[in-house]
Parts: sequence; C-alpha cells; structure tokens
Amino acid sequence: MRSGELARLAGVTVRALRHYHQVGVLAEPERGSNGYRSYDVHDLIRVVRIKRLASVGIPLERMPALLDDAAVDGGELLEVLAAELTGQIDRLTAQRDLVLRLRAQNAAPDLPPELAPFLAVFATAGLSPHLARLDRDQSVLLAHLVGVDGMPHLERFYQRISTSTAAPAVVDLARRFDRLGPDSTEPEVTAFVDSFVATVRPLLDELADGSVLHDLNGAAGLVDEYTTDVLNEQQRHALTSIAAVLDTPVSEDRT
Repeated sequence: MRSGELARLAGVTVRALRHYHQVGVLAEPERGSNGYRSYDVHDLIRVVRIKRLASVGIPLERMPALLDDAAVDGGELLEVLAAELTGQIDRLTAQRDLVLRLRAQNAAPDLPPELAPFLAVFATAGLSPHLARLDRDQSVLLAHLVGVDGMPHLERFYQRISTSTAAPAVVDLARRFDRLGPDSTEPEVTAFVDSFVATVRPLLDELADGSVLHDLNGAAGLVDEYTTDVLNEQQRHALTSIAAVLDTPVSEDRT
C-alpha cells in the first residue's frame, strides 16, 4: 500500500507519517521502481501502536523502546506520565480559577488579581486616562517587585486605602496630583505634600511594620526610573518631598 492508503487506514495524515519517519519511530521504505514507497500491514500495525501511545501522552522520542522491545515494562513510564499529567491539571486548574476570578472582578487580565478589587474602586473615580494608566502600571510593577511574600502586605495597604472612609481622600489626592504641572507654584506643591502625608502616614502607621516599604527598598531604583519617565517635573518634586517627609520621624518633620 502507498502512504496515502496507510494514512487513511491508520487514521492519520500523510504529513504525520513523514514526521514519524523523521523522528525515527517508523522506518521509511525504499522507493520501488515506480518511484513510490510501499508499506505493508506491519507498518499499519506500527502506526496504530504509535497512535495508541500518543493518545496516552507518551512522546514520540520515548516510543522506540516500547515499540521494539516486548520485554520493556511501560508501567514506570505510565507512572511518570500520570504524575506529569497531574501537575498539568493542577496548573490548568489554578489558571482557570485565576481567569474566573479576574472575570468576576471585571478586571483586566494583566492586573494582579489580589489588587483588582481595590483598583476597581479608583477606576470608577473619574481619574484622567494618564493617571489611570499610571495607577495600573505602578500596581503591576509593585506587585511584581514585592513578590509572593510581600503581596499580603501590599494587598492590606490597597485594601485600607480603598475603604469607604479612606477612598474619597485618596481619590482627591490623586486628582490634585494629576493637576500638578509647569504652572504649579511651590506653595501648591507644598500644600499637596502636606495633605498627602497627613492622609497616608496614618494609613501606613496602621499597617504597623511598614512591610510594603521594606519589601521595595531594594527596587527603589526601578520605581524611580518609572516615575521619571511618566511624571512631569512638579509631580516628581512632590514625590521626592513626600519620600523625604515619610522617612523622617514625626517629631522631626515639618508637620
């Protein structure tokens, strides 16, 4: 029989047969005087066996021993495959749960799911597209930088600033920060800094150990690089002033 007939009887494609030849699981017959390769029932049986092995997840490169040596015990290989499949199922289950969680929160797929509920509070606050993008990018960056161990601390902080008592003041600060620009005077920047510190410092103190800030100490350069690229001079000046005040004990700062 020719390759097309073999493929039809075995339920595969001619392209699959060629691939079996290339990886060495199916011998490639010599061409006859008519220029065609001729296969027989033994080739059909082998291709059917290849299909059966593939159906349980055995890779082609692991098949020759099973196909050619009747004494080979496939039990150990099946045990390995079962463990691999269990791992795949666990990963897929976790991925599905993540997708469902993001969908339930109506969140963008690139947002950290732990922070998505709290970011949604500010997404509906009517902030400018620039500030909304800044908030989103910064949240993605912070979540990555704090890692798995730091995420609970970051989540606590986001949860705290999005409560009904804190969110209005935080949103107002965000709007004021968005308005800072070339025409902003030094007193306006100072007033914003004072308001920010007065609002945020108590929230940080509530979280007691400052773990979020501690987790980010080693990545401060990356955060600074990001803000330098996306903020104007007055906004960067405000952030620098805020950082200086927050690093100063209450008894020593100007507030």
